[in-house]
Amino acid sequence: MTAATRPYRRFGASAAAACLAALLAVPAAPGTAHAAGYRYWSFWEGGRGGTWAYATQGPATVRPADGAVHGYRFAVSAGSRDADRPRRAADFAAVCAGTRAEEGTKRVALVLDFGTAADAPAGGTPPAPRTACARVRPDATGAEALAAVAAPLRYDGQALLCAIAGYPERGCGEQVAAPATGRPSPAPPTAPTPSAGPGGTAAGRGEDPSLGLYAGAAAVLALGTAALVRARRRGRR
Repeated sequence: MTAATRPYRRFGASAAAACLAALLAVPAAPGTAHAAGYRYWSFWEGGRGGTWAYATQGPATVRPADGAVHGYRFAVSAGSRDADRPRRAADFAAVCAGTRAEEGTKRVALVLDFGTAADAPAGGTPPAPRTACARVRPDATGAEALAAVAAPLRYDGQALLCAIAGYPERGCGEQVAAPATGRPSPAPPTAPTPSAGPGGTAAGRGEDPSLGLYAGAAAVLALGTAALVRARRRGRR
């Protein structure tokens, strides 16, 4: 080893150590630990073939057309990507089969899924899932259709939708421990408000914050490797 190459080799070792430290500083891969979740009502819109899509706006702002299907699911989830869908299909014909169309009104099919015992608050027992066909005025919002068939509804001081048909009796969007889902917890869902509604802005979340950390570590590793290559090239001159 010549005197000219020693500094570059020392720099290369330092860069490698820095890269290793950066990688070790990144949290373990998502899914290896339990993430925090939130217990809340998510809001869904029915699509073709009975499918569900996480709503991009809340029921207080969406104005469904006659024949629309809205779904609500009570569950613990960390965000829109892992939120549980209603367990019944979005089938307007089945839900509103006995409700005829009438001039000056519209019909909205509602699928209400109160979740499982695992999602229930302490001491709570979820009612069985049910459906209802709401007949409302043509300009009614999704929230008004829900209120027409699933009273009583409960809201908190910030207009967060806390209960549908009286369930659950207590609690409102509280943070709870959740099984690992492959994603760390995002901020609490702000969806259930009159302007956003259940699932409103939460649908825009769900990005994995740890991806930025991995990207940063990868960038450090790439820079360190490039520096090491340049140092070796200079050492050979």
